[in-house]
Amino acid sequence: MLQVQFIRENKQIVLNGLAKRNFVNAETLIDNVLNTDENRRATQTSLDAILAESNKLSKEIGAFFQSGERQKATILKEKTVQLKEQSKQLSENLNALSESLQTLLYLIPNVPHESVKPGKSEDDNENIFSEGSIPNLGENALPHWELAKKYDIIDFELGTKITGAGFPVYKGKGAKLQRALINYFLDKNIEAGYKEFQVPHLVNVESATATGQLPDKEGQMYHSNEDDLYLIPTGEVPITNMFRNNIVQESDFPICCTGYTPCFRREAGSYGAHVRGLNRLHQFDKVEIVRIEHPKNSYAALDGMVEHIKGILRELELPYRILRLCGGDTGFTAALTFDFELFSTAQNRWLEISSASNFETFQANRLKLRFKNKEGKSEYAHTLNGSSLALPRVLAGILENYQTAEGIKIPEVLVPYCGFDYIK
Repeated sequence: MLQVQFIRENKQIVLNGLAKRNFVNAETLIDNVLNTDENRRATQTSLDAILAESNKLSKEIGAFFQSGERQKATILKEKTVQLKEQSKQLSENLNALSESLQTLLYLIPNVPHESVKPGKSEDDNENIFSEGSIPNLGENALPHWELAKKYDIIDFELGTKITGAGFPVYKGKGAKLQRALINYFLDKNIEAGYKEFQVPHLVNVESATATGQLPDKEGQMYHSNEDDLYLIPTGEVPITNMFRNNIVQESDFPICCTGYTPCFRREAGSYGAHVRGLNRLHQFDKVEIVRIEHPKNSYAALDGMVEHIKGILRELELPYRILRLCGGDTGFTAALTFDFELFSTAQNRWLEISSASNFETFQANRLKLRFKNKEGKSEYAHTLNGSSLALPRVLAGILENYQTAEGIKIPEVLVPYCGFDYIK
């Protein structure tokens, strides 16, 4: 959530940033925010003045009673009754204006970083890096869903029977390869200085709001009505919320966290050939990295996260590229996002497998996550997160890119985790 003071002092910067996102009626919304805040501050000033006057009269009333001047005290008491009614009305107005301001602020996405280009969709994203050679598999190459059936390692029909489409069952060596990837990703993150956490897979409304899933993405989340809890769409939500309402010390930076969680997404409206197999699921596994950083260091930290993910993909020897998302494709809460895409040889298309984002103070403002600077003053920290990595499409890429006449070859770095070098 943007800070009102920032909007007030940088109105044109905010409008220019929202224009990169193709945000409709931005100026009207920003003016509503500023007008509501002006009314709120004026109401607060009036309320403070009345409370100060009331406190002053209370002291005078006490003095008159002590001196025996009861008539003067009675007159002043009648005035304090009037002031109390006025203060009650102003307090109600102030609460209403504060709630209205909060609602308006929730509607405004983050201001994109200056490096983000304008654009309408993923077609306008910038390809800034690519690495790895795309294997030539020949005409008989199979997509991963056919390979999964051929080698009996993933059962999509069984998942549909148990729950519904988008909930696959991993079997035998498929399940073991899945577990191997989780352990490998976690080990790489821990080696890079990230502390591992196991976190809840359901969160309350406050947590979902703090990281920006509510009120923006409630339609994409599974909700337990009876308990008013949400199944997490990503490990970012519970991990980042560990620091909600915290004040950390400047010496605590960087705060680096990682964790494995299943993720749950309704993916409403998703259908067609592009969602076959593991391409888009309602439940999938992911290993997340989250960083809490000093504002001066957050973009260097983002670059470090990108390099870290690149290192993992190099070890897996998978062809990938990195995109800097345009304004129209950047997530609501992010200032800058880099997407990693893996080339699916059998499908002849790129699949997103990771995102690394800097949210600057946008999440921290909702989280009330601050730190004490060297002068002892409180500032909002910067939050970042990335997938390292989302498993389904990585697994799909391994199955497709490593298929041979003898079976599915296991990437060398995963063999110690799997205990086998081929799925035959």
